[in-house]
Amino acid sequence: MLLFTLAQIIGYLVQIIIFLVIAQFVMSLLISFNVVNMHNDFVAAIWKAINAILDPILNPVRRIMPNTGAIDFSPMVLIVGLNILLIIVNSMAASSL
Repeated sequence: MLLFTLAQIIGYLVQIIIFLVIAQFVMSLLISFNVVNMHNDFVAAIWKAINAILDPILNPVRRIMPNTGAIDFSPMVLIVGLNILLIIVNSMAASSL
């Protein structure tokens, strides 16, 4: 039962990280196409907060991956890796029941 609860907590954390990765992607598009302005303090604060949370997670992925130029595939690799981790944790929790 404890392992199942741990799997649920890890699942929630993975969902939060995936949501932040998607939010970072959307914000980067909005900033690139000048829909939102980085001179706005609120936008700048959210951008810095999301990057402060995700950069320690994404930087090791970026070091492992080859340089692809202007396209950064590390968020996609992170999402796939987190989903694989979630599948492994859930199968371990299911096997303990």
